[in-house]
Amino acid sequence: MKIIVFGATGDVGSRVVKEALARGHDVAAAVRNDTGLGKLPKGVTPVIADVADSAALATAMEGQDLAVSALRTPAGREGEVVALTRSILNAASLAQLRVIIVGGAARLRLPDGSPHTVLTDPDFLPPNIVPTARASMAQWELCTSEISANWTYATPSALLRPGTRKGVFRTATNDLIVDAAGRSEISMEDFATAIVGEAEKAKFPRAGFTVGY
Repeated sequence: MKIIVFGATGDVGSRVVKEALARGHDVAAAVRNDTGLGKLPKGVTPVIADVADSAALATAMEGQDLAVSALRTPAGREGEVVALTRSILNAASLAQLRVIIVGGAARLRLPDGSPHTVLTDPDFLPPNIVPTARASMAQWELCTSEISANWTYATPSALLRPGTRKGVFRTATNDLIVDAAGRSEISMEDFATAIVGEAEKAKFPRAGFTVGY
């Protein structure tokens, strides 16, 4: 499979690239400028692409089987991820390419009959995470309103951090996954594993899925 990854040098994007290469896929890694090229691993096809330009993105997507958008924006500019996602969706529609959007956990319903999502529960998120959660919710709402592109929205657990690739995890659609101790977590390595698995199997067309231990 030919896969192009946007945000290929980021925490999740770099791990998606590594996982896809390990599985034998042909990977194109998209970066914003020349400075990102040195961060790419051997074996990828480097692509310089302006994510804000849907037409240029569609050209970059030509000849690919699937796109993964693992874009993130810096602190203070969290909301910009929505416009970037809009550009990715427009490009995927133009290129008639399936796209996996890497998002956040804000949309997920809390367990045990709670009426809240991760975002709406006043006690769940620390204040410094709220701007990112609001942006990811807006990103999710953008995807659900999209009727042209063939998208899938990949959602991590509440806690996403570097770790090890266990290769064993659970998936769900709209509910936060928690373990017996009430923890909701997934390593970036296993999140990337799940994303590449979805690229291969396409279980969640125009829908969201989440991953957790």
